Amino acid sequence: MDETLGIKKKRPSNYDKDSCTRAYCIECGSTDVICDEARGEIICNKCGLVIEEHMMDLGPEWRSYTAEERKKRSRVGSPVNYSIHDKGLSTMIGPEDKDVYGKKLAPSRRAEIYRLRKWQRRTRTHSSRERNLIQALSELDRLTSQMGIPRSIKEEAAIIYRKALEKRMSRGTTIEVMVAATLYAACRIRKIPRTLDEVAENSRINKKQLGQCFRQLVRTIDVAIPISTPIDFISRFSNELELSGKVSGRAIKILETAKKAGITAGKDPTGLAAAALYISGILEDERRTQREIARVARVTEVTVRNRYKELVKNLQIAVAV
Repeated sequence: MDETLGIKKKRPSNYDKDSCTRAYCIECGSTDVICDEARGEIICNKCGLVIEEHMMDLGPEWRSYTAEERKKRSRVGSPVNYSIHDKGLSTMIGPEDKDVYGKKLAPSRRAEIYRLRKWQRRTRTHSSRERNLIQALSELDRLTSQMGIPRSIKEEAAIIYRKALEKRMSRGTTIEVMVAATLYAACRIRKIPRTLDEVAENSRINKKQLGQCFRQLVRTIDVAIPISTPIDFISRFSNELELSGKVSGRAIKILETAKKAGITAGKDPTGLAAAALYISGILEDERRTQREIARVARVTEVTVRNRYKELVKNLQIAVAV
């Protein structure tokens, strides 16, 4: 019993110290609880029972009232960034020749800071592995920017490249081919559709080299790469063709039916996605020519036509040509 409030307090068996989502009231059984961080209490919103008190405050001991003040008082840095060779954890000496108060440094002091800045840059890249990472991650940054790849995919590719570098896979393989292979693997893992031809074209390397390096990468670092499906390409192709959501949804249903019928086995997923969008566009009265769809899907018109005929014949789809 609380001597001051006369309220019985007991910690529930399923109480989680770091979250109020698992707390419940032992009196009324309600899960509608309030976490009062200022008082360090968890209170039932229905009956007012104090479920927990004297909770530990895990926040900073200082107060801030503006974003600038919060940034100035914070003693932590940015999160780990694998797309930077040192993960963003090293110390940086800025290019400004000013002290902490904004005053200009004396000439002798500026020369000293210049020497410190120069040696700091050299110590960050003292090993061949660091120099390799700098060049590789710079190429990865260029490639992802050119292809419009999200930052999460870039981080995934950087992690895969680091694993391959630890396995000494870079020996006998150029950095450009390795970066392209890791980016293609990251796109496959995160279900972001990018074809092998597209990656090879933007990285300015041979498609055959890229395929060989990708297969070696999968064997070396033992990473699980999911198989690309035609459905993965539907949203991207439909956006580039400016098709509506109805066309995309119907194309997905066509591909799901084709998969159940066993038609998609052994076929190029981009060609199947292009054919499904072509059929769906006709059915939803949003026609696109085979040439337009083939250009977006990076396949030939013959491939689109052959996959179209197979889907229409096997699924018995009535298409008005």
